[in-house]
Amino acid sequence: MIRRKQRVAAVCVLLAALGAGLLPASTAVADEPGGDEGPKVELVIDVSGSMRKRDIDGKSRMAAAKQAFNEVLDAVPDEVRLGIRTLGADYPGDDRQEGCKDTRQLYPVGPLDRTEAKTAVATLAPTGWTPIGPALLKAADDLEGGDSTRRIVLITDGEDTCAPLDPCEVARELAAKGIGLVIDTLGLVPDAKTRQQLICIAEATGGTYTSVQRTEELSGRVRQLVDRAAAPVVTPSPAEGSDRCSAAPRLKPGLYSDRQEFGQHHWYRVDVPPGRELRASVSVAADRAVDDDYGVLLRAVSAKGREIVRGTEAGDGRTDVISTGLRLPTPERESSDGAGEAEDEPETICLQVSHSFSAPDAVKTAPGLPVELAVELVDGPSEAGDVASFGLGRGWWFLGLLALTGLLAGLLWGLLSRLRWRSN
Repeated sequence: MIRRKQRVAAVCVLLAALGAGLLPASTAVADEPGGDEGPKVELVIDVSGSMRKRDIDGKSRMAAAKQAFNEVLDAVPDEVRLGIRTLGADYPGDDRQEGCKDTRQLYPVGPLDRTEAKTAVATLAPTGWTPIGPALLKAADDLEGGDSTRRIVLITDGEDTCAPLDPCEVARELAAKGIGLVIDTLGLVPDAKTRQQLICIAEATGGTYTSVQRTEELSGRVRQLVDRAAAPVVTPSPAEGSDRCSAAPRLKPGLYSDRQEFGQHHWYRVDVPPGRELRASVSVAADRAVDDDYGVLLRAVSAKGREIVRGTEAGDGRTDVISTGLRLPTPERESSDGAGEAEDEPETICLQVSHSFSAPDAVKTAPGLPVELAVELVDGPSEAGDVASFGLGRGWWFLGLLALTGLLAGLLWGLLSRLRWRSN
């Protein structure tokens, strides 16, 4: 019996060694903890008197915000250092000077104790003023220190009541410091003035604005923004599209931002080397009131005007962003003199971006809607047909290693079974 256990143990050790030896080296270190501090996020919640209004899913705005916060706190990634700050939570009086000081940190930025944070949120009751500008300044101080990403998520149902400290100017000043702070804004059932102010705050720091009408929308959007802080996106580079391909800017792989007015078509150019695959995607944001039916089109066209491939997406109802994308493999090309050597000259591909958003007559059409265009060049499939990796590895070599591992494991398992049969 002891000898049989020893054999089993030896086989298990051998299988573990084979598995460790055949896996790529990058896998062995993938779980090593990093020394960098986690990303920092502070949720800034409006607790002013107007949050008593009952117009979100039949309950008060404050109740909807608390429910959303509880759902968000349950889903915060472990690496995120999260804090909560209030505005208008403590001073119920009419003294404007005192009311505009009414902001405090409800939960400090750091590792999250979900129970403690939920208990703190449960104590909130709609009280006073809406000092957005002072709250943003204090929130920026709360996030100071370290080199990690920093994000403020502002949730309010009204515009600032503490002018002349304009919160939009506060956001511009914070952006000018170059500390990489992004402010995202969410308006709870916002009116036109609130929407305009929150859009200005977000745009000043490269953040986003979202209009919220339901509890589910609020919790989903806040959770998305917190997740984005944990996996920050690349800051897009400005690129002004042209009305024709021949005058369009040449784009290298990366993320680009532009503005596109209603009814415009913008063109961009990408040089795709032979054997590479072009992957492009575009997102158009509705940062103002728009009509219900809309769509977005991304076309890849040859330099001679022939359409090669297109991506489209359409929808109806209220939306914040609509996106689509395309993939274009470029095969290797033989030399024109018949010598058999592949040509290295890249092919110019023209990308056309169009959208079918329209707006009511009272809505301003300028500036155009925000556009983000992502361009990527990857190794394309060879004539022999490479295998897509999808996170497991690339090409035939990894499949070969998996097959070899399976073969050896089968042989060892057969040997183990045979030894067990003999011992019985």
